Amino acid sequence: MKIIVAIAFILIIGSLASALVFLMRDKGKSNRTVQALALRVGFSVTLFILLLIAYKLGYIQPTGIR
Repeated sequence: MKIIVAIAFILIIGSLASALVFLMRDKGKSNRTVQALALRVGFSVTLFILLLIAYKLGYIQPTGIR
């Protein structure tokens, strides 16, 4: 489960970085920045839902405050 979450975070950061690159290169003349940011939101929502499902199925356990 840790590997899946790490991969998802890498995808989210990569999408955010590509949006920055598109923003700097295109200077607002195309919609590639919007598409990259929409992809980032999609990855984030997918990760959140995956974490909820993993919790419900018992793959991850809360540790609480120590």
